[in-house]
Amino acid sequence: MAHLLHYLLLLLIVTYSCAAQTSFRPKALILPVTKDSSTRQYVTRINQRTPLVPVSLTLDLGGQFMWANCYTNYISSTYRPARCRSAQCSLAKSTACSVECPGAPKPGCNNNTCALMPDNTVTRTATIGDLGSDLVTIQSTDGSNPGRVVSVPKFLFVCGSALDGLASGVVGMAGLGRTSISLPSQFASAFSFHRIFAICLTSSSISPGVVFFGDGPYRFLLNTDASSNLIYTPLIKNPVSTASAYTEGDASSDYFIGVTSIRVGEKVVPLNKTLLTINREGYGGTKISTVTPYTVLQTMIYKAVIKAFGNALSGVPKVAPIAPFGLCFNSTSLGSTRVGPGVPQIDLVLQNSDVYWRIFGANSMVQVRDDVLCLGFVDGGVDPRTSIVIGGHQIEDNLLQFDLARSRLGFSSSLLFRQTTCGNFNFTSNA
Repeated sequence: MAHLLHYLLLLLIVTYSCAAQTSFRPKALILPVTKDSSTRQYVTRINQRTPLVPVSLTLDLGGQFMWANCYTNYISSTYRPARCRSAQCSLAKSTACSVECPGAPKPGCNNNTCALMPDNTVTRTATIGDLGSDLVTIQSTDGSNPGRVVSVPKFLFVCGSALDGLASGVVGMAGLGRTSISLPSQFASAFSFHRIFAICLTSSSISPGVVFFGDGPYRFLLNTDASSNLIYTPLIKNPVSTASAYTEGDASSDYFIGVTSIRVGEKVVPLNKTLLTINREGYGGTKISTVTPYTVLQTMIYKAVIKAFGNALSGVPKVAPIAPFGLCFNSTSLGSTRVGPGVPQIDLVLQNSDVYWRIFGANSMVQVRDDVLCLGFVDGGVDPRTSIVIGGHQIEDNLLQFDLARSRLGFSSSLLFRQTTCGNFNFTSNA
């Protein structure tokens, strides 16, 4: 009888434990993001496959989905191809079908599998790849500390092979864009939380930044809630895809915002305002990018900004420009502040003059030599697809929250003002 009671008690404990695990719903999820010093790409790592393998991916804010190289050393017992005309293919909006694949079936090569075009947005090249699913695991968080690891058994991704130009060890790209199968959409669907995510990229190649999937708070060391007091602006949809290859009628998966003017040191820069709007062909406007190292401006905008910035610092000795920058200064003549070199702030004015994204010296200036600082903006040519592309350097140590349900961006401006950085999230478990 005692043995029977012991068995029943043990069974009850095991049953309770299993029920507790299956009923756990994370509030949010986190991915660490490191900065690759040689390419200036932001690289994350996600665990995928059975058995699990850490997969390094370049973070692509506007990327349509996760894609990874399936053609070399991809071994997994849980990989499943997405069959043509399946619900998975419909969700991914795939209109192509790989009817027959030569050779033995394997990940990336299966008959009757729907296909998509994985886009290497660093080199602007796209290939054809099969859609499939596999197990993915990711760490949960309460917003302050890491929590237990959770899994998505059938996470959709695309097999790709265009690895040229990506950071060493990277085997694909992690797309966070405005699609139904991007990382934010799939995680929100899997765990039933709001379609919100946030990025906080670090300027350090040592301390990782972080991507949050789910709502805040997003707390960093010293208990700083970076998601408090955000400034909000609408996210704008570009009706024409900005990908390297796309199907006619596709909208862009990039995140656009409505910059209406630019100020340098409180003075409005004279600009051709038509460049700031998106025309019917999908040209113009302002988007945010994690694969563009520095903000890129259409030539007329670029010339106007560097002229205004140079005039505002007319008393500081200029030096010969160092590529890719066009305006450089003797840094020994510039002071320093809590938010970087003491230079005029640059305001990207949004829906009205009182709503603006302020760029301070830490995000506007680049130290290219011991005694040389350059304005970290690049000439994008006379007729670029997008007039302003806000690049990685300008968004480092700024928290950006993308609320897809409300179609709005919340931004913090520089966290240096609050005596913290994006490299200060606690990735060390207290468990």
